[in-house]
Amino acid sequence: MTQVVAALIRDENKFMICQRPAHKTRGLLWEFVGGKVEKGESKQQALIRECREELDVTVSVGDVFIAVIHEYPDMTVDLTLFSCEIAEGEPKMLEHNDIRWITPEKIDGFDFCPADAEILEKIKSEWK
Repeated sequence: MTQVVAALIRDENKFMICQRPAHKTRGLLWEFVGGKVEKGESKQQALIRECREELDVTVSVGDVFIAVIHEYPDMTVDLTLFSCEIAEGEPKMLEHNDIRWITPEKIDGFDFCPADAEILEKIKSEWK
């Protein structure tokens, strides 16, 4: 099982989503910024590193929003989504095809990675 972390970065009633590059697995699907936890890293350290690598921002990592396990045909992910804030920097598209700030009402207009389905349902039900 692969340990994966992701950031739920909020700005008032909106949150950030990122579109995967076309050449990657699950290309052009939308997701939350993040990635795999490397050996010797805590989940929080991995998330800070991934946000620097992918967006050139420093995040302040808060509490776990939700943790899910999802089986893809090629791998099983143990995904932990943390509530985060941007502590420093402006997001840049260093790796993603696109970045958007959306409200929960707009979720259904985007094709997300299957592992995010439970997360998106929680956002839609809890955010008013």
